[in-house]
Amino acid sequence: MLPAVPERDTPYASRREIFGWAMFDFANQAYTLLIITVVFGELFTTVIVGEHNGSYRLANFLWSLALAISYLMVVITAPLCGAVMDHRADKKRFLFLSYVATVASTAMLYFVAPGYVVLGLVLIVVSNYAYSMGESFIAAFLPGLGPPALLGKISGFGWALGYLGGLFAAGFTLLVLGDTTAENFARIRFVGPFAAVFFLVAAIPTFAWLKERGTPQPVTASYGRIARQRMLATFRDLRHFKDLSLFLVSLLFSMAGVYIIIAFAFIYGGQVIGWETGVRNIMFIIVQITAAAGALGFGALQDRLGGKLTYQLTLGLWVVAIIAIWATPALTEWVNARFAYDWQAQYVFLVVGCLAGASLGSSQSASRTLVGLFSPRDKAAEFFGFWGLANKLAGVLGIVLLGGLQVLVGLKASILLCAVLFIVAMLICARVNEAQGRAAAQQWQQCQAT
Repeated sequence: MLPAVPERDTPYASRREIFGWAMFDFANQAYTLLIITVVFGELFTTVIVGEHNGSYRLANFLWSLALAISYLMVVITAPLCGAVMDHRADKKRFLFLSYVATVASTAMLYFVAPGYVVLGLVLIVVSNYAYSMGESFIAAFLPGLGPPALLGKISGFGWALGYLGGLFAAGFTLLVLGDTTAENFARIRFVGPFAAVFFLVAAIPTFAWLKERGTPQPVTASYGRIARQRMLATFRDLRHFKDLSLFLVSLLFSMAGVYIIIAFAFIYGGQVIGWETGVRNIMFIIVQITAAAGALGFGALQDRLGGKLTYQLTLGLWVVAIIAIWATPALTEWVNARFAYDWQAQYVFLVVGCLAGASLGSSQSASRTLVGLFSPRDKAAEFFGFWGLANKLAGVLGIVLLGGLQVLVGLKASILLCAVLFIVAMLICARVNEAQGRAAAQQWQQCQAT
């Protein structure tokens, strides 16, 4: 249900505008799910590149490389774009440009046939870069949508609606496009155009109803110079936002683990668990439902317990999920011996998927809300630019580490890296003072108003 935000006599958004904002999460989930997490990632590693010398390690490494390059591009450009958007109150135009670029490059994935490795790498770099920039741009609207007491629910609603969008996209893929096999390539290659059209149509309410807030500042120099000046000022200002800075470091480690799961969870299921197509399809649905439930549940919980405690709880849930993923084969043997069952590892992996799905939706929602709580509204785009920087630098860190580690020790052992990253993130976040961080944002906003 949409959070009840007063529609009049406040600077905040109406329910319709919040719904329009959340529809961008609904729309772009088709890209995340179908291109990065499930279908095209598996298609690229098993069919486009394929197996070499009895191993998929080269294919996995190339997939890691493409994602790492796109995330590194975001690291370089997101704060610059955020500075320009805040100066010109122009978030909506930047969001639209990233949206068009994502749609166009995703549709072109249709032309990536077996052996067309370079073309596939280039299109993944471009589409994932544009998509990731859009994530930062849409998040920058969050602080202006409602009062701090409702940001957890609003963010959770967005993530939950996003996973509902993923469920719709997954349903079409399962029923119409079929399996990610070489024999079915003529149909499954349409996954790119389908994800593009889904994103194109479903995001229309965002651009129809979402409002641009803020007052444009005069352009006294080139945009590049304005961006550099504002970024340098923001770096200096960060001393007033110590808790935000510390949280972004924690986020760097936690999102490194999340990006590994997003990029390799279904590849892990195919290569390590050896699941059948039917089980893989069920996992499609399980992850979307549990992620939506996690985002909604923890979003409501966050407004009661506070952002920091909720975020820490989601990281603890992640650690349990990662250990369960790694231990699935042994856990299967224990269950069969203890209860005289004859389960296969793939069925136990479905249960583990519920934990991972709940962790995925809740942790992303909680982190976005905390940055919103720690950000003054007139610096929201810049600070969410740094949020995007931390996220994508995490993507580079996590995926490169995992890509290299799996070459040395294999994918199964490498997945434990995620648990280590989540534990480090929890230790760093323990030093964050949420009340102090929120007060710093409010004081900054009041000083600017006077």
